[in-house]
Amino acid sequence: MPTAHQDTFARDHLPPVEWQPEFCFDLPELQFPAHLNCATELLDRHIAEGRGERICIRAPGVSWTYADLLETSNRIANVLTHDMGLVPGNRVLLRAPNNPMLAACWFGVIKAGGIAVGTMPLLRAKELKSIVEIGQVTHALCDVSLSEELRLTAIESTNLRHVRYFDQQNPDQDNKDPSSLDAAMQRASSTFINVDTASDDTCLLGFTSGTTGVPKATMHFHRDIMAICACWPKHILRPTADDVFIGSPPLAFTFGLGGLLLFPMAVGASTILLEKASPPLLLEGIKTFGATVMFTAPTSYRTLSSKGSELRSTTLRKCVSAGEALPASTRALWKDATGIELIDGIGSTEMLHIFISHDEQHARPGATGQVIPGYQARVVDEQGHEVPPGTPGKLAVKGPTGCRYLADKRQLNYVQNGWNLTGDVYVMDQDGYFFYQSRTDDMIISAGYNIASPEVEDALMQHPAVAECAVIGVPDEERGQIVKAFVVLHPGHPQHDEMVKTLQDFVKQTVAPYKYPRAIEFRESLPRTQTGKLQRFKLREPA
Repeated sequence: MPTAHQDTFARDHLPPVEWQPEFCFDLPELQFPAHLNCATELLDRHIAEGRGERICIRAPGVSWTYADLLETSNRIANVLTHDMGLVPGNRVLLRAPNNPMLAACWFGVIKAGGIAVGTMPLLRAKELKSIVEIGQVTHALCDVSLSEELRLTAIESTNLRHVRYFDQQNPDQDNKDPSSLDAAMQRASSTFINVDTASDDTCLLGFTSGTTGVPKATMHFHRDIMAICACWPKHILRPTADDVFIGSPPLAFTFGLGGLLLFPMAVGASTILLEKASPPLLLEGIKTFGATVMFTAPTSYRTLSSKGSELRSTTLRKCVSAGEALPASTRALWKDATGIELIDGIGSTEMLHIFISHDEQHARPGATGQVIPGYQARVVDEQGHEVPPGTPGKLAVKGPTGCRYLADKRQLNYVQNGWNLTGDVYVMDQDGYFFYQSRTDDMIISAGYNIASPEVEDALMQHPAVAECAVIGVPDEERGQIVKAFVVLHPGHPQHDEMVKTLQDFVKQTVAPYKYPRAIEFRESLPRTQTGKLQRFKLREPA
């Protein structure tokens, strides 16, 4: 298919066709035209069809209509194109907490034919540098509140040549820095003709941590964005234009991007973007903005369940849990506290969003749900053969979206025989309900965050007191799992609580703070094979 990308880096680095999964477009709504720009479908269409004055995005002190978002994203697209030299196919790193400007930047990039690269707000320069190098990122738009780590990244990067900062908190301040995105937007036109991208042009790089700590870039097309809007929301969530979405996942997570931006806009609804979304702030946001649909992790639902009486008096009507396994006890606790049945689901950055789920009427205790329309799923053994119901095995999925790692041989681990292997162990019952068992790798999933053990180990090893260490995930009632480190100290360093805090603070300053070990156990040695290979399984055994 002819591409609109002048910079063909993404297309040139797609995995070979024989490495890619089999894609399925069985539903009528998954028949996409050859040319498609998802910004046109999700944003411009509403203005063209007369819905420009509907509320689109709200935040504390901010209320934008669809027309406001269109004008703002058009100005950003013009700045990218005319001031920053972006050509279609360039990668643009986006760095901000969840706020309206981040949403406008995302659409501005897509309109201009760029490829959006969302980054978690807590990432440090070391992690950002890996993303910039892997994605050959040339441009960046960043909230000034998160500028420090990006400035450090830009100093060391030869790729990142065009960076603009914006100030969401003070967008109309006088004496604005003339080099800022805000100042450039004031000079830019409010109209923009969207680039006529191919439906299979990449528009999004979603980064996910590998078990080695080396991130992988997942490549998603314009048609993929529209496919996830046509499958899970339509058949499971069933939102309306009058719904008001709210939640905690960052827009840099594909879970957050879908739940807090793409899905509400697909139906002309509105979304609430909170820069900080702890359970108390979510509760306040639900009350203040009249939220009806919430996306957050099981950890938050457990905490918020203590406010059941308050929540029962709000407008909240649908609640979605994803990002980590939902304990049956949390589902029951939430239902008892609020009267609302949680909608569970599993998705992945590789698949873009949820592919197994259930609606409120078909929930079963302990079950993630059934495969959603548009997708296929089964449980397979080590040879890739489907196993009988009730037998644990690897989860295999295929549908209109699927894994495409950017120039990464780990593609061969995720995609086998045309199926996407998610790294999860599941059991499927006779009725087609899938029950989560465990992970198949060393990835730790804590409160919805993916954390690679080797990355935390590497951070700990940089401290002069640490001789060797090993990191695993251990079960935790509140967070699903927590990071636990087993540390061997060099002689002369005391094994006490002060050293625990010292190491925890050190890790927080080295990698994203959510990756720090919440538990540290000092050991005189670590279990290893005769050849010196670390035996993680022994660390998971009861003492």
